[in-house]
Amino acid sequence: MHIKLSAFVLLLGAFSFTQMAQAQTAPNPLSFSSRAVDLAVTYTPQYAKVTYGACDCFWFQGGAADASITLYRGFGLAADLTGQTASGLAGGGSISKIDYLVGPRYTFSPFRREKHNPQVFGEALFGGVHGFDGTFPATTGATATANSFAYQLGVGFDVPLARGFGLRALEIDYVHTGLPDGGSDTQNDLRLAFGVSYRMGKH
Repeated sequence: MHIKLSAFVLLLGAFSFTQMAQAQTAPNPLSFSSRAVDLAVTYTPQYAKVTYGACDCFWFQGGAADASITLYRGFGLAADLTGQTASGLAGGGSISKIDYLVGPRYTFSPFRREKHNPQVFGEALFGGVHGFDGTFPATTGATATANSFAYQLGVGFDVPLARGFGLRALEIDYVHTGLPDGGSDTQNDLRLAFGVSYRMGKH
């Protein structure tokens, strides 16, 4: 009887130790080290126009850097910094701007492969825009700089290559800004992005 009881106690102790060891070695799903961190540098043309009404349309040219962290089941946060410029506008003018935005991003894999799995994301980013080296109407006359609220809604597609590097194959965004333009003071632009990406960690 004592031998059977001792054996039972030893087995129970071994099981408890195994469970404790597994709990200590298993990754915490909420820890930073177990999350996916994505970085990207892109070329970002943006289709826009000078004033409200007739389409004095043009393309901004520039680049962007964005970073995101996936926190839980594809949901996470993203931040984007974009700098763009355009010249040769109607009347010989020019304009430059910087967008700084942050907000939620959802990332998912459309295919069920363990490696080199393409990633699709959708995001809604909010922040501001700083316009400069341009001519912005104001109550006291034109100014060379202006600021406004901005937001960006879009989707993107990343294709992994090797060692964490990949391609930002395509990103399409709707960009809303409110810089002074002598009309509605509202801009609704189409932004594209192509470039390279780098992933640290995994979902």
